[in-house]
Amino acid sequence: MKKFPALVSIAIFVVSIIFVSSTSDQFVDAGSRKKIHFTQTITSSQDPGQGHNNHQLALVLSPNEGTIYDGSMTFTSSEPVQIVILHEINSQESKGQPIWTVDGKTIYGLSLVDLQKNSGSFEFTGAALALHSPSSKEFTATVSIDGWIRGQPTEVIMQKLELQKEPSQLLSRTNVPATIPMHKGIYEGDQVLYIITDGSDEDYAKTITEKQQWNVEHAPVIANVPENTFQKLFVFKNGVKGDGIYGFQNDVFSSTPAQESKYSALSSIIEVTWKIGQKETEFKSAADVIAAEEGGRVEFNETGIVLNTPQIVWPDGQMTIRSDKEISNEMSYSGGQITEINEEEMSVTFVAHRGWGPDGRTIYYIVTDATPSGPAESMGVVSSPKSASLIAHSGAVDLFQFKNGIIGSGPLGFQAGIAGASLDDENYSPMWRIYLVEWNDPKYAKILETKSDIDSFRADGLLSVTIARPTNSDHIVNCPFIDPFQ
Repeated sequence: MKKFPALVSIAIFVVSIIFVSSTSDQFVDAGSRKKIHFTQTITSSQDPGQGHNNHQLALVLSPNEGTIYDGSMTFTSSEPVQIVILHEINSQESKGQPIWTVDGKTIYGLSLVDLQKNSGSFEFTGAALALHSPSSKEFTATVSIDGWIRGQPTEVIMQKLELQKEPSQLLSRTNVPATIPMHKGIYEGDQVLYIITDGSDEDYAKTITEKQQWNVEHAPVIANVPENTFQKLFVFKNGVKGDGIYGFQNDVFSSTPAQESKYSALSSIIEVTWKIGQKETEFKSAADVIAAEEGGRVEFNETGIVLNTPQIVWPDGQMTIRSDKEISNEMSYSGGQITEINEEEMSVTFVAHRGWGPDGRTIYYIVTDATPSGPAESMGVVSSPKSASLIAHSGAVDLFQFKNGIIGSGPLGFQAGIAGASLDDENYSPMWRIYLVEWNDPKYAKILETKSDIDSFRADGLLSVTIARPTNSDHIVNCPFIDPFQ
């Protein structure tokens, strides 16, 4: 394997590639973690990568075999720049994806974030980090890094290292705030405030995204959930003007968390249209809407579209607000998932938790409801027994949480969890079936970051994976994946 050594002076650095005759384990032991924190000014030089002859590169964190960097970067630059993150891959994995290589033999996967800005902040996880310009004009950048190194780097430029010896794995920005717009709804004449995070129909999701200026993720699999899993949500295509999805009266729900056995955050969308010649009034309940349809005053369009619409405030109730409103890396999952409900600005601020997608990329998710009631109460979220019907259904996806091993930010106090799907995957769903990962001998625990990591160690008999059944009950959690930085 090869590496990037970098010689840095006050104003310039030179990049060259040399052979490194060393080996490392595929999985990095927690004892090799180091804290990394520095601020430095660097100047770019010609990018040595193939096809980048006329480009400029300012290397921030150099690649070394078996080393992974994780953290946040803030920068200012004399020229607009792109962010480059390199990933260790083998030659078989290089087909069909962007790559970076000096000699065509040592190949890195390339993630290029085309900011084209002179300043910004960015979260990263990868084998190397650099600033890049597609022009030949030299640039100077001041960079601040706050994060961690996992592995044994032979050389890392511009860093003050602090050895972290505890058997723990702390990600940077493990918990961050996510402020989400709320919508107004109605139940039995009273107001409901709710959010929309996911939709089964891509065009419908895009329409709501544009309306609320916050991403509604596409989750096609929730369109096929059993009918007893969702509730009905009536949205209006005409009639009395209001704050509904289409700009008419507020949407009408068939249940709230107060009707625990009937409530579901998954809502089947029924579009309601007033017939010509009918006197348009504002409906106050689902029963009134159904009666109007049966009386021939309105028409229903049962769209087959399902939205994830967790309710935040409902008649005589609301989600738990945390007492400790300062979000930190060390905060627990218990005590509530939101820090503020702002009815004036129609927004709610959740704690977004960090984890890994199936391929090791960073994900963030919030928690809105769960079944059974015990875990729901512990996390301070809504109880939704109807979700239990998804336990063996494709409308729920596997989420792996760790029961022992490396101490970390997971809900059970160990390393962060790994999901079986990411946003944009065909099988992505906000509804998660929880599996517990347990090391057979915790002293041999490693930091795992991908689904294939779990499968490999399980096949070797080093860990066990079992479905979570708190109080001997089916366990489903509504954990929409989100971008908290949008």
